Amino acid sequence: MTPATHTSSPSTRYITRPEGRIAYDVQGTGPLVVLVPGMGDLRTGYRFLAPELVAAGYTVATTDLRGHGDSDTTFSAYGDPETAGDIAALIDELGGKAVIGGNSLAAGAAVIVAAEHPAKVAGLVLLGPFVRNPQASAFEKWMFRAMMAPLWAASVWRGYMPTLYKGKKPADFEQYRSTVIASLKRPGYARAFSLTTDQTTHDPAEARLGNVAAPAIVIMGDSDPDFKDPAGEAEWIGEKLNAQVVIVADAGHYPQSQQPEITTPAVLGFLSTVAPVA
Repeated sequence: MTPATHTSSPSTRYITRPEGRIAYDVQGTGPLVVLVPGMGDLRTGYRFLAPELVAAGYTVATTDLRGHGDSDTTFSAYGDPETAGDIAALIDELGGKAVIGGNSLAAGAAVIVAAEHPAKVAGLVLLGPFVRNPQASAFEKWMFRAMMAPLWAASVWRGYMPTLYKGKKPADFEQYRSTVIASLKRPGYARAFSLTTDQTTHDPAEARLGNVAAPAIVIMGDSDPDFKDPAGEAEWIGEKLNAQVVIVADAGHYPQSQQPEITTPAVLGFLSTVAPVA
């Protein structure tokens, strides 16, 4: 499959939340799919997947995390539960049930929404998902947070991003990385990113795994550097959620943009079962 390209971006919209606004865009008609990026990423991380879903007959909303992209940096709290609240509010804004696609941190948030608001969720697409805290020593955790201090977060993230794209990189990777770093360099955004890295824990998501009734698909890059055993982590999540598991070869933490020719058909196949287009 050749990834679709779009010549113009949909207009940015906002929902108002306590302490600030969350940015999103929406396009298409049909069943609702809400796509949410992970920490340090932008909603344009779905630039390959979203157009294909729109073309297949879905309404697709892509949203920035709080403190990221076009969202405000005025929030005091960041992490899985906070992101879950923002996703639930966006679904209410757009109306109807939604399939939630969440990458990394946003996968944990999607689990929380499905557990707490089952009437809002038709299914979960979990990409490179964090639904529990990774195995890491106290020193490793401290080191990562120190690296993401506001003063040097943009420079460190610029150097760190290629490691997250282990395996095949998108053809536009350098351009996309420049866009992400430029966004992070704006006043207030490095601080918000730093707070996100400092405050985020996936314990609330793990605690709610047993309460998820919505069908799910887990899509994991076989070289995802955020996990010591990516395939094993995907299988564990699959067992917990009774979910379909897809391991994407030659991909790291972003299978939706690294291997769209594999990831997109998997997502469309899942959508056809949980939210078929009329």
